[in-house]
Amino acid sequence: MKSSVIIAMLIMTFTLIPAVGASIVVRHDVPDSEYLVPESAFTALVDLPASGHGVLIAKQWVVTAAHATDMMRMMPEHRYVMINGKRRNVARIIVYPGYLASVDEYKQMIDELVSGDGSASKVKALMTESASRDDIALLELTEPVDDVKPVMLYKGSDEQGKKVKLYGKGATGDGLAGQHENSPQRGKLRRAYNIVTGAHGRWLVYRFDRGSHALPLEGVSGSGDSGGPLLIDDGGEWRLAGLVSWNYWKGAFSEYRAGTYGNEFYNVRISYYTGWIDSVMVAR
Repeated sequence: MKSSVIIAMLIMTFTLIPAVGASIVVRHDVPDSEYLVPESAFTALVDLPASGHGVLIAKQWVVTAAHATDMMRMMPEHRYVMINGKRRNVARIIVYPGYLASVDEYKQMIDELVSGDGSASKVKALMTESASRDDIALLELTEPVDDVKPVMLYKGSDEQGKKVKLYGKGATGDGLAGQHENSPQRGKLRRAYNIVTGAHGRWLVYRFDRGSHALPLEGVSGSGDSGGPLLIDDGGEWRLAGLVSWNYWKGAFSEYRAGTYGNEFYNVRISYYTGWIDSVMVAR
């Protein structure tokens, strides 16, 4: 079980480990109750089958991480989502061009990492490959959603240094111990905050800080909700700026501890893909 959680957190892939992605890991010195919120706090959050999230961005469209759709694409019976407690069927899954072309090579790197010596150099190679992927997809629903207000996209390029709000369900833990190994993959909704430390190309990056460097409700992604949202306050309205994707590790595979202080987390940068998103929805 431990190795499965480590692999999934390191590479954030549903193809290898179904039902694993990313959720909220919290500060060790703040009560977990401060992070828990009712599901009504963010009704545009989309639950994918078994695990993983997306965000409703138009009445008939959901955006999510491409790797979170692996199970849905392989198994037609999983082509549905839950929004505001209701099942919504998925008519089409549109993955960003080029993502699928690299899947086999990516899986081979994972297999070599798991079965080999797990050296820092092999982990670094996987991190480099992760950074080159376009991890985004759109889900077209069969029917429009009329009971939930979609979230607007953040299209600015000034994300660095801004505070982001995260939502997620599932596995949790704290920055000292890391993610709890046996924490459930889908459970109560948590909300946390962080600061964007990097905004470049495809990615928004934030770090798990502690002490005086941390926000009062500092938190990071854990295991259970890849494709979950990062929201930026834009003139009083929280807009979608990023999607949970993967986290960076510098050492050997055997030394990896998910969700500990100092880790960096990479999130799909919505502003990089707004042209593609708009073109797909218009071409429906």
